[in-house]
Amino acid sequence: MLARIAAVLVPVLGRLSVSSEVPGPVAPGSIVVANHSSLADPGVVLAALRKVGTEPVVMATAGLWRVPVLGRVLRAGGHIPVHRGTAHASAALDAAAAALADGRVVLIYGEGGLPKRRDPLDAAPTAFRTGLARLAAMTGAPVVPLGQCGARRLSSGSTAKQIAGFATAPLRRPALHVHLGTPLHLPADITEATTTAHHAVTTAWRTAEQHLPARAGTGLNEAA
Repeated sequence: MLARIAAVLVPVLGRLSVSSEVPGPVAPGSIVVANHSSLADPGVVLAALRKVGTEPVVMATAGLWRVPVLGRVLRAGGHIPVHRGTAHASAALDAAAAALADGRVVLIYGEGGLPKRRDPLDAAPTAFRTGLARLAAMTGAPVVPLGQCGARRLSSGSTAKQIAGFATAPLRRPALHVHLGTPLHLPADITEATTTAHHAVTTAWRTAEQHLPARAGTGLNEAA
């Protein structure tokens, strides 16, 4: 349901394009790791994955499950709440491992949170946390790096600017691009695996940036 909603809403807000180094849907039992730049990018990523025939289980901050309507949608879709900084945090990895064993695709954000910048500019992914590497080590699942660019033009900055961004997006229709890289198996060492994954997603993000119209990645082609 979440992917279907995103697939309807995102084309209204912006011009989404998708590229992939491997044709067809993401293979069952894979982990998709994406860069996280905006409150809008989960919708962009889900819409893009649905374009390639994939509807993943999403790992997301547990606070979203308390949001009316959205919480019900997340629960109905079997998505996975992450209770960061609590004794329950590891339970999310166990739930993700079970979903992978069932042949689902799991979407995780390697950075584990949003950047603190308020400007609308895109930038390379910040440092990754170790959750992705630990999940890959637990399961042996292949990892698909995903780079998305343009979502900060939909939503970034203060609360007021984010609301204004969403309200004006149907008129501005900023360019959005998602690129799926070649699947890889991460090294066993957690530190090395985290670095490898970060590099792969950064490469995918740079490819996504190159697919946007000139200057779209700088945020200069549209009103702030």
